[in-house]
Amino acid sequence: MEINQLQNLLNEFRDDVKFEYDLKKKNWFNIGGKSKVYYRANNLKDLIKFLKKINENEKIFILGAGSNTLITDNLYNGVVIKLSKDFNNISLLKDDIIIAGSGVLDKTLSEFALKNNLSGFEFLSCIPGTVGGGIRMNAGCFGKEFQDILLSIQAIDKKGNVITIPKKNIKFEYRKNDLSEDFIFLSASFKGIKSNYNKIKNEMNKLKIEKERNQPTRIKTSGSTFKNPILQTKKKVWELIKESVPLDKKFGDACISEKHYNFFVNKGNASFDDMVKLINFVAKNVLEKTGISLEKEIKILE
Repeated sequence: MEINQLQNLLNEFRDDVKFEYDLKKKNWFNIGGKSKVYYRANNLKDLIKFLKKINENEKIFILGAGSNTLITDNLYNGVVIKLSKDFNNISLLKDDIIIAGSGVLDKTLSEFALKNNLSGFEFLSCIPGTVGGGIRMNAGCFGKEFQDILLSIQAIDKKGNVITIPKKNIKFEYRKNDLSEDFIFLSASFKGIKSNYNKIKNEMNKLKIEKERNQPTRIKTSGSTFKNPILQTKKKVWELIKESVPLDKKFGDACISEKHYNFFVNKGNASFDDMVKLINFVAKNVLEKTGISLEKEIKILE
């Protein structure tokens, strides 16, 4: 649909809809062009109304924290939706159950669990994403994953139908699950284990120290670029990259982190093409050297 048609169609959403909206500052790589439509959904009622208006005529991408997303420098010919306000709520249902909106940051969920003396959420303090993104990719670190604490998910399909999915109906694997790509996650319930505040806090501090020792921080990166090929080798992907790739290889300002070889960095003004070239170069060299085909962990929006 043309932009002028969409402007007329979505007029009632006013300030919550932007056209040809710049996405460069909306992701950790600090790379990207504009989206044809950008919609900030403040509540479920408005989100349903919006989805029914566009009536599946547009591509949709749900943007969380932008911590694992590489965005095209060209115009994204679709709709980017940012869940805010009501989707950022978090509450305690029972002594050991937390309900969190999909827009809640993983770190916020971890800190909320700490305040309520609930263990099991410590690893989330080291994941720079949102609950919705964490569910979509079964995010994890330090031997823990979202599936370990999840009870159920509330989601909406692109026609505006709301559904609840218990964990037992979801097949989780390493960094993925079998949930439809058409689902937009609204919220989730999680179960923790009652514990001691200081014990939980100490575990969070320990994980934070280990992360800062092994991973780059406060730079323009998007976290792990590739998934660990756990079915093909016991080696971590950073080891495969170290063995297969000249680590000083650059494309423009896109380069490999000296601290963690599976983290790629925008050193200044890297373009989308620069970063894609680096990703493809590394994958090609690892395949030629080891015979292992790497699967991307980051999401590419183009």
